[in-house]
Amino acid sequence: MDAPPGLAFCKMHGAGNDFVVIDSRGTAPVTTPALARALGDRNRGVGFDQLAEIRSGVDTDIELDFWNSDGSRAGACGNATRCVADLVMTGPSLTIRTARGILRAQRLEDGRVSVNMGPPQLDWDQIPLSHSVDTLNLPLQGTPSAVGMGNPHCVFFVEDAEAVDLPALGPGAETDPLYPQKTNVEFASLIAPDHLRMRVWERGAGITLACGSGACATAVAAHLRGLTTRKVTLDLDGGQLQVDWREDGVWLTGPTAHVFTGQLSAAWVAANG
Repeated sequence: MDAPPGLAFCKMHGAGNDFVVIDSRGTAPVTTPALARALGDRNRGVGFDQLAEIRSGVDTDIELDFWNSDGSRAGACGNATRCVADLVMTGPSLTIRTARGILRAQRLEDGRVSVNMGPPQLDWDQIPLSHSVDTLNLPLQGTPSAVGMGNPHCVFFVEDAEAVDLPALGPGAETDPLYPQKTNVEFASLIAPDHLRMRVWERGAGITLACGSGACATAVAAHLRGLTTRKVTLDLDGGQLQVDWREDGVWLTGPTAHVFTGQLSAAWVAANG
């Protein structure tokens, strides 16, 4: 007997930052906190760092909603935006509405996808922080910087990012009272004025191999602190990303991969939705 139809999805990644993508164009959105948590389980579901749900655009080509693996919403996800753009783009560029605003993606001649993540949020109440402080030099141990890229970031500059104990340091910074909505946490070390090594602890996901918005936030903070130029390459655990802070916004470029397409069973969706 044929099983009833389930829910189609695809699995993608950008520099090891992995995603489940659900295409809901022309239908009602399907993702709930419970479904996102179940899908994000790497043993009982599919597993992902973030889930991206594509919706029909009104004044843009598409709209995107993002979810973390713990079922919480994510305001921005640079690598997922690039992956979805790679999946659906039929021309040289694409406009995408997200909680961050309207973003523009474009395909480069070498096949990679770039997305303009918009200008960085540098004021304490935009990031947001709980109160007014020097956002470039936060009053926290290690004197990190705060940058918003549609979601909050806490960027530590260290001597050796490889030596950082992410499981020990990430959770405390993520939940520090200075960040009322919690925060992504990046640890970066300088290789050259145009080159950084970065590792990341993402709010709602934990350790990930890469983070696009985190790469953008780190590049912005590094330039503001006089460490780098406005265009940098970042080595992450899962690969390389390029960030170029231009007049029109912070551009993120890197690889994308479509791993597989699958279908969740109707019974599993009904039990976990």
